[in-house]
This record gives sequence, C-alpha cells and structure tokens, in this order.
Amino acid sequence: MEIDYKKDGKIAIFTLNRPDAMNSFSVQLLKELYAAMVDFRDDPDLWVGIVTGAGDKSFSAGADIKELFPYWKEHKADPWAVPLAPMHRFELYKPLVAAINGYALAGGMELALACDIRIASETARFGQTEVRWGVLPAAGATWKLPRTIPWCKAAEMNLMGRMIDAQEAYRLGLVNKVVPQAQVMPTARQWAEEICQMAPLAVRAAKEAMLRGTTLDKEEGARLEHALFTYCLETQDLAEGRAAFMEKRKPVWKAK
Repeated sequence: MEIDYKKDGKIAIFTLNRPDAMNSFSVQLLKELYAAMVDFRDDPDLWVGIVTGAGDKSFSAGADIKELFPYWKEHKADPWAVPLAPMHRFELYKPLVAAINGYALAGGMELALACDIRIASETARFGQTEVRWGVLPAAGATWKLPRTIPWCKAAEMNLMGRMIDAQEAYRLGLVNKVVPQAQVMPTARQWAEEICQMAPLAVRAAKEAMLRGTTLDKEEGARLEHALFTYCLETQDLAEGRAAFMEKRKPVWKAK
C-alpha cells in the first residue's frame, strides 16, 4: 500500500508511504489517496484528518516524473484519469491538518495547500518546481498560492521554481507553526484533537463558508454565511453547546 490510512478515534491519518521515492505521487498512490479521502469524507465518526509523509526527509516531492508524466500525456483527453483529491475537484468540509516533515515540492506543496492547518518541521522546504520540468503547477498552486501569500512571492515560486525554507514559509503565513522534526506529528495531533473539541458541524460549516466564500462577492458571501448559520441553529450540537455552557461542563458533541 502506498497510502497508510489509519483511524484513531475521531482522527484519520493519511501517510504517503513511498519514502524511497521522497513520497512522490504514483498513479497507485493517487488512487489510494482518493479512496481514503472518500472514506474519510463519508465516515460520520471521523472529524479531522492529518496528512503526512513517511520518513523524515519528505512530505512529498510531487509527481513521480518517470511514471506520471507519460501517463498524463497518454490520457491528456481525460485530465481526471487520475483523481487529485483533495487538491482538485473534491468537496471536503472536514478539516485537514498537514504534518510537513520535510520537502513539500510541486504537487506535494499543493497537497499541503489543500490542508487547512499546516505544521512544518524546521527542516521543511517548500517549492513549486514544475516550471523546471516544462509544465505549470496544475493541482491548485496557480490560484491557491496567490491567495495564501503575497502575489510577488507566489510569482517567485510559480514562475521561477524557487524554494523557501520553513521559517520563510512561516513569515509569509504559509504555515501555522514550525517545530523540531520530532514534534511535527505530536503537534499536528494536538491541533487535530483541539479541533475535535469544537462542535463538528459548526467547524464544517465554517470551512464550507471559507472555501465557497472565496469565489463570492461580499453580498453573496453574507448570504451563504447566514444560510449556514441558520443550519447550525437547528442542530442537536447547538442545543448541547448551550446546555454545556450553562451547566459549566464540557459538551458532548454528536455531529447531529
């Protein structure tokens, strides 16, 4: 298996498991990642996902050039022959935490961009290196990166293939926290568990509003936000949250 997919309580852990190839994307890996993401999305008992890479050198170096580029060229009439979940064409409102344990390059960086929270090791390096190979970033970086960091820095990475280190990524707001290598997964797990303390349907509604709101104008965004707020008013979780607050106890969420 090229994706090690585990369920631990309410948390799903996706580990890209090709350490000898810097956890690069093969056809098999992308298909397994898609299947695991679908299972995570549809499992009501899973609330948060963590994505990481095997070993201590690489989160993911992106596409396996020797395998994927010939495959994509052969299937150019069907651009979704290999699914790119969660980077493209995949609706997921459950939060994802990236535990970036090393190089996050090209598609690997785009996988990190598809996550909502990013924890990076001190040795992590980030880059959209596709232009070095003769293609453009095509799993989200051309439109996500300029919305995440300043345009000029996104251009530097997308147009020049330059890499940045973890500290610069933090300074630019690309990652939430930089920690020693040994603390990457424990910190990602801590953040995931903290999210699990929040009302899960409200968390998903907030993520949906954030994702969909990026394509809406101010008025449409306000309407979407109000519709999702109204939805939350009818949930059992809201009633539990109010009761727990008044009774001065921790809420017991049901995701209902």
